[in-house]
Amino acid sequence: MSFTDATLNADDYSYTLDSYKSLFTNPGFIQMLFVTGTFVFFSITLQMLFGFLIALIIDQGEKRNLRGTVFTRTAVLTAWAIPGVIIGIIWQMLYNETDAGIINYLLSLVGIGPIPFLSNPTSALIAVIFSNVWRGTAFSMILIYAGLKTLPADVLESAKIDGANAMQRGMKVILPMLTPMLLINLVIISIDTFNTFDMVMALTGGGPGQSTEVISLSIYNSIFNQFNLGQGAATSVVLLTINVVMTIVYILILGRGEKDAA
Repeated sequence: MSFTDATLNADDYSYTLDSYKSLFTNPGFIQMLFVTGTFVFFSITLQMLFGFLIALIIDQGEKRNLRGTVFTRTAVLTAWAIPGVIIGIIWQMLYNETDAGIINYLLSLVGIGPIPFLSNPTSALIAVIFSNVWRGTAFSMILIYAGLKTLPADVLESAKIDGANAMQRGMKVILPMLTPMLLINLVIISIDTFNTFDMVMALTGGGPGQSTEVISLSIYNSIFNQFNLGQGAATSVVLLTINVVMTIVYILILGRGEKDAA
């Protein structure tokens, strides 16, 4: 399909490279890759960081028999269970720049704002990243929490008896043993974030301009708004290539880690 000029408006088509030529010479193509790279980098970094911190807090809370760990775990998982379109609508209401916007209303109480969350290109991209982090942190928390539960207690106890403080146990004992799980989590959420478009479509529609148009949303717009099947398929091939490269990197890194461990 990517080597054709097929459209949704006509049945006939011919084989050509015009879809790729049009895609790579489009002035917005580099902008789209930059927006996608920024969106993916900050999304996966913050998802892994917050997921690790929340999983560690819940794990430590359970070991100390603290109340509220089940509620915290359930509250975090709730965001993961909500469809992306609904999340986009929810955050659109929160980011509303009129008096009806909850975030701007709260900021006005301390003399800040109103902030143009969705009408300014920079703040719109930050708003989209923050919303995606809110949704994706739950998945990272689940995997890392499961990894923490598999850590051998005798190793952690030995490190504690040897005098390692909490920071040393975290950096030199827990993190190395969690590395395979962190790598799996990294690749899964990377591919998932590259493929995210429903939440972005509902929240900003890719705007203002193309400031929040990620590659998966560009595919949707090419096919369903511009009816250009050829260019949509060509953009899909680019996205597929990125995902394949990510998977190969994952296999190489995980394979090297298992070899070092052996």
